Amino acid sequence: MGTFTLSSNDLGGQFTSDHFFNDWGVGGKNVSPHLYWQNAPQGTKSFAITMYDPAAPTGSGWWHWVLFNIPANVNELASGAGSTEPGLMPAGTVSGMTDFGKPGYGGPVPLPNSGFHPYCITIHALNTELQLEQTASPAMVGFNIGPATIAKASILVYLKV
Repeated sequence: MGTFTLSSNDLGGQFTSDHFFNDWGVGGKNVSPHLYWQNAPQGTKSFAITMYDPAAPTGSGWWHWVLFNIPANVNELASGAGSTEPGLMPAGTVSGMTDFGKPGYGGPVPLPNSGFHPYCITIHALNTELQLEQTASPAMVGFNIGPATIAKASILVYLKV
């Protein structure tokens, strides 16, 4: 079996305005990127996906996307599955709360002169399904993802504004 990897047909190292948030003075389309993963480890019971910007000017970073309980037989999310076309999300998947105060994908918000932002999109192979409500905070979801993670893979996308 090969290495657990995460890839995207949409991301070539940069976001486009299609992926940017559509509010707060940003005119993006807020379309979540296509993602696919392969070589999940044995014992995977579910997956979680997170998108986090540790350089957001908050003192604690910013959670842009939190998904959990993605079924273990799924290995791909279509472009827009987390945002513009939530019907594309696999059955049973929980779209958790973000730091925008609501569930679903919230794209980058390129604030002028805020420097480089490393957006880390991570797939977590979990040894269980998480017993959490959709309203759980991103920190609480992360707290539960940590000990359940068998393996993880990430894509790091930089944005300079």
